[in-house]
Amino acid sequence: VRLRSPGSSPTGQRRYTLPASEFRCLSPEDAISVFEIEREAFISVSGDCPLHLDEIRHFLNLCPELSLGWFEEGRLVAFIIGSLWDQDRLSQEALTLHRPRGTAVHIHVLAVHRTFRQQGKGSILLWRYLQYLRCLPCARRALLMCEEFLVPFYQKCGFEVLGPCEVTVGELAFIEMQHPVRG
Repeated sequence: VRLRSPGSSPTGQRRYTLPASEFRCLSPEDAISVFEIEREAFISVSGDCPLHLDEIRHFLNLCPELSLGWFEEGRLVAFIIGSLWDQDRLSQEALTLHRPRGTAVHIHVLAVHRTFRQQGKGSILLWRYLQYLRCLPCARRALLMCEEFLVPFYQKCGFEVLGPCEVTVGELAFIEMQHPVRG
């Protein structure tokens, strides 16, 4: 009797199987998948995307370590993109800048693919991201801006309201929130 090792086929060739679920930092090669999910998630709600494709590529080139993607069977299903910020509160500049000496992680966008929504994936991804940030020596807190209707979601995830955000996008106004990472 000849025994096969796990992961090999009857012909002796190794099969490659993608992990059922994987979390990893995003790379510039993920930019198009990210943009497709983001565009669908935000255009239907607000008519605009937090990040356009060139901005996604910009942040994934500058600070890929501040992003996190959730992949199922090799397909991106949810993601977060962040950058470092060096002020107490967010300003218009925070939308496009990465300040390498900053101690606040500005979460630009969290989005879940439409077929995976209402399954708790956004909360799980955000929890994993905040745990991951604790491993980064520079990160002291996470900052984000969101529309009023999302405040309860982020509060359940441990964020506290700082107040109205200085940043506006067209007619949209935002609430600024933070979560301590350490300290």
